[in-house]
Amino acid sequence: MSAIVLNEVDPKKRRFLIAASSVVGAGAAVAVAVPFVGSMLPSARAVAAGAPVEVDLSKVEPGQLLTVEFRGAPHWVVRRTPEMVAQLAKNNAILADPKSDASKQPDYAKNDARALKPEVFVARGVCTHLGCSPTYRKEIGAADLGADWPGGFFCPCHQSKFDMSGRVFAGMPAPTNLTIPPYKFIGDSKLVIGEDSKA
Repeated sequence: MSAIVLNEVDPKKRRFLIAASSVVGAGAAVAVAVPFVGSMLPSARAVAAGAPVEVDLSKVEPGQLLTVEFRGAPHWVVRRTPEMVAQLAKNNAILADPKSDASKQPDYAKNDARALKPEVFVARGVCTHLGCSPTYRKEIGAADLGADWPGGFFCPCHQSKFDMSGRVFAGMPAPTNLTIPPYKFIGDSKLVIGEDSKA
């Protein structure tokens, strides 16, 4: 009978076991990392919520407001009448920031209309004070808003008033004008909110 030597180590077996353990360990690490990294990616719903929104203007009548959702917030598209557009420059004396210097909007919206086309107004429908959604009050001289009310948006939460360009009246709780998102026209009757023609 031959004696079994217990102290001898087979270097080939050791290298094989180390390599096999390393491969299995790396595979386990990848198996754990893939779902973890995948959980950090936005869901399809989140991606869709941030995607640009196309608006068909042919369905918006003069004086009408259309509300669409973009990035989880209401956004307004108003087809202003010629009378509404004419009133905008007359409001400058009662506004806190008539030239929109302290407000958030693309450069092409730094005008009385705050728009690419004066007859189409696009804005984020959230008050810049505490995040309530103002109501559309287009009637001039509304009894509850005063005889000098020129038409615009009224926030019922803290009574901030905005004109038809989303510019805040002087002395209101809202610190800045309503936000104008990036947008562009794609033809005469469609626009895309969330894309800028200069981007």
